[in-house]
Amino acid sequence: MKISHIKTISFSAIMLFSALGCTSEFDKYNQEYIGGPENFNADFTQIVNPLKLMQRNQQSSTNWIYQLQTNLNADMFSGLFSTATPYNGGRNNTTYFIMDGWNERIMMTQLEDVFDKSKAINTVIQKNYPGINFKASLALTKILKVISASKVSDAHGPIIYSKFETPNSAGITDFDSQQEAYNNFITDLTSAISDLQQTPGVEDKAVITKSDLMYGGSLVNWAKLANSLKLRFAMRISYADPAKSRLYAEQALASPVGFIDENSSNALINYGGASPLSDIIYSWGDCKIGAPLMAYMNGFNDPRRSAYAKPATDPTVAGQYIGIRQGVDMGGSKDRYGDFSQPIAASANGDYFSNSNGKNKIFTAAEIWFLKAEAAIRGYAGAGDAGTNYNKGIEMSFAEWGKSAAYAAYVADATSKEAPYIDTKNASNSILAGSPMLSTITIKWNDGDNFERKLERIMTQKWIAIYPDGAEAWAEQRRTGYPIIFKNVLNDSQGTISTDAMIRRIPIPTKYRNNTLNYAQALQYLGGPDTGGTKLWWDKK
Repeated sequence: MKISHIKTISFSAIMLFSALGCTSEFDKYNQEYIGGPENFNADFTQIVNPLKLMQRNQQSSTNWIYQLQTNLNADMFSGLFSTATPYNGGRNNTTYFIMDGWNERIMMTQLEDVFDKSKAINTVIQKNYPGINFKASLALTKILKVISASKVSDAHGPIIYSKFETPNSAGITDFDSQQEAYNNFITDLTSAISDLQQTPGVEDKAVITKSDLMYGGSLVNWAKLANSLKLRFAMRISYADPAKSRLYAEQALASPVGFIDENSSNALINYGGASPLSDIIYSWGDCKIGAPLMAYMNGFNDPRRSAYAKPATDPTVAGQYIGIRQGVDMGGSKDRYGDFSQPIAASANGDYFSNSNGKNKIFTAAEIWFLKAEAAIRGYAGAGDAGTNYNKGIEMSFAEWGKSAAYAAYVADATSKEAPYIDTKNASNSILAGSPMLSTITIKWNDGDNFERKLERIMTQKWIAIYPDGAEAWAEQRRTGYPIIFKNVLNDSQGTISTDAMIRRIPIPTKYRNNTLNYAQALQYLGGPDTGGTKLWWDKK
């Protein structure tokens, strides 16, 4: 990754969007890149193409943008991934030296690549299709906005959401607090579920058929996705607002639309080409598998391991599945750890990291069963039996990764635990048996365990199963404290982030501390300094 190249392109993108602020230029841009007036009404091009982009831009298909949007922050902090590249002389996000210019891509992707497309769709419908009902299509935009905004909120806390299109009387756009945002997410998902249960008109159906990259026009599956997200967010606020967590979860559990509880309904967005991670991993060598993930999978003898990573080729660990510990001294180049295990994502439904047919994993069946397992141990009505749900989550994950034959033996294993981590390049980085950074959790469900032990077992298997979704994995690890993952060796935060507590959030970048956004309000909502050590609203455990 060349940082100078990234800054140049980012500045060009900013100038492009500034130039498009003029209505006439916006119309000209639409005609050139979306379709001329002759296509607008017949093919719904001005709705279809932005709706496709809203899906693909959940995680940018452009390699360097994805790297800044997610890979060099949430992916790394989650423990699922790591890097062998000593960016910025070895002082960067991974060592808690926060890279402001990198992190601006988190919010930029939400506002410019997702929310601006939704705004354009609304404008086109009002201008070109007066009186035509596009309720189902707009339900899809609501869901996509929620997915995008939730990841930004889980990184920064306060976000631009409900006031995006309505600046205040001073012309400044206000933030939502994270508490407001999560309640708004639930409201919008509930509205979308209702709208998706109505029969769409001819025009509405045509738009969905042409634009749906996940489900080929199946509104039933989109409603399941919205309800599944509702349960996800209900559980996210379980410590911050237990009453609303229960209320929202029980609404989702009782909903007749159901959940994504079979792999046939998995929410996967096809990039229509290469996954951005393909270049980041295989061409640039910038992304490696995380040491904690391999330590768990090695200790559990987890058959999914061969679907998640390649054996290392470094002579000191050749043939082993071994990741890189977060925040260690890279020795000044990629050479030290460059031949440790590479990540892969070889699912039964194709290679998520393919260089020709990549997929972005939004939500899969395994997650819903682990959410239901947690809801069950919290005593939420309609959640079912915790152990049954837990085992079903593992079963769905094994099927997702083509390992079903090994499922029965795996869930019966009551003794295997996370394996020690041995760093053959620097022994001081090793995590040896007996270390508090190694979990003692086992695989087999035990109804006799206390609440925390059950929660750790659920969250550990959930974390393994939601690979490669680093953003969701990091959020859930912060919320619950599980799985137990390795702490940084190097901490370049100058005291703003605790090594023991680990990084809790990503500061709002300088780009968004300007006079068009109410940054002072965001600080007030945050309730602490705008640093990586301040906890988010839902991070209350």
